[in-house]
Amino acid sequence: PILAPACRFHGIVPRHGGPSRMHDGHVSGASRTTGTLFGYRRARVTLAVQETPGSVPILLLELAMQTGRFMQEMGAEHLRVALECEKKPPGAGAGIGRTRLLDEPLWTAYVNGRKIGYAMRREPTEDDLTVMQLLRTVSVGAGVLPNDVMGCDTAEGQEAGDLAYMRARFDRVVGSRDSEALYMLNPDGNNGPELSIFF
Repeated sequence: PILAPACRFHGIVPRHGGPSRMHDGHVSGASRTTGTLFGYRRARVTLAVQETPGSVPILLLELAMQTGRFMQEMGAEHLRVALECEKKPPGAGAGIGRTRLLDEPLWTAYVNGRKIGYAMRREPTEDDLTVMQLLRTVSVGAGVLPNDVMGCDTAEGQEAGDLAYMRARFDRVVGSRDSEALYMLNPDGNNGPELSIFF
């Protein structure tokens, strides 16, 4: 099992102060999105963000942490991933939309306050699209895709280990042009997220 015991929301406060925006286990005003963490156990973990489980990822980030180690971190009481970037000012006449933040190519990555290196945005590879295709009917879940299913049942593939994945629904909160957060939701909707990702 990859999923850890449920965590509670921490520090979710409206921009203008006041009480938390929680309602029925969700953040009011947030948009719903699908997030998938996947990777070969001895290779780097990848985060894919999709509007729906069957759509092409709107964001694909490769983190400088092995998938197996990341799964171990999921056993912590709280799992927070923080991603920081140095935003370059737009060129003359260029505008910035609310989603531009996620277009940044390079991020400094922290897991539970510890710097793990960098996260790089990249375009989906054939393997990434294969994973998305195999998981298109999965809305929430965790498991393993064996090497033979992935089409890499070779010595090199065996060395990387099976491909592990965890998919969940997230509340996506846009704080400003320079900050967004993804809060993973439990299927029962009662205990808050088990994972928070901050951009």
